[in-house]
Amino acid sequence: MRYNVITYLLGEGIRNVFKNKKSTSASIIIMSLTMLIFGVFFVITQNINSIMKQIESEQGIEVFLYDISEDQTKALEDYIRNIDGINTVEYKSKEDALNQLKSQFKDREDLLSGYDENNIFPASYVVTLTDLTKNNEVKQKIDEYDKDKPDTEKVIKKITSSDETITTLINLANGIRIITGVILVILIIISIFIISNTIKLTVHARRKEISIMKYVGATDSFIRWPFVIEGIIIGIVAALLSILVLGIAYSLITNAAANSIISTMGIKLLSFTDMTTLLVIVYMVLGIGIGALGSSISMRKYLQV
Repeated sequence: MRYNVITYLLGEGIRNVFKNKKSTSASIIIMSLTMLIFGVFFVITQNINSIMKQIESEQGIEVFLYDISEDQTKALEDYIRNIDGINTVEYKSKEDALNQLKSQFKDREDLLSGYDENNIFPASYVVTLTDLTKNNEVKQKIDEYDKDKPDTEKVIKKITSSDETITTLINLANGIRIITGVILVILIIISIFIISNTIKLTVHARRKEISIMKYVGATDSFIRWPFVIEGIIIGIVAALLSILVLGIAYSLITNAAANSIISTMGIKLLSFTDMTTLLVIVYMVLGIGIGALGSSISMRKYLQV
């Protein structure tokens, strides 16, 4: 018996979709477009987060040293490693610093040949962080190592970091997250409005039938579910269409970006498959949730008999 009831409710919900082809199609198209806009900001946010992680593993702080003993060098390294937010600490010797500069000059490295015997480049520690937002905090902590020491005992010559780049990226990431959140709220409101109005057309056309069903003892749930299923179907179809269009467009853009300045900068964009699982989950939750909610709202008036 229960199986028959479920079959009936599902069948009615699917029939409702095909009964109002024009309004259903309009709802699917408009909802797909709104979800597509959200999807654009979603993939931008995911890529910003990915780029931030890439930069976290590369960008950081470089601590230049005076000519100090091995024990002093090791003591500073231990101090830096114990600071909260440190990812890696790599020692760069004077020779490493010179060789790095030579590799940058490539064919003109003979200009630096005189420094092989008289190396003026300082040794340093290259420090990467687990969280770029801690850049200034970590920099300040390292700077405190020489605090209150006389000049003759200081070990840190200079501390450098890409503060501007890091600050810009953090602000950009935060801005994109806020915009995505706002877009999501607007999407939900618009989609609920669209679906509730679509379902209202079906409900209005069957208002007498609903009244009769109420009078003969049909429960609100029994009457409501076919319309909820209709809303869910609209939400799922819109979500799938949005994912399909977004996937094709994103793949074309990333293929073009592979040969652009983005790839020369060493920035790797996520592939669409990297985001597919999370995107499908988010879209299905949105599609089903908005469809069910929109349908429930549109039914209120007609169930009050």
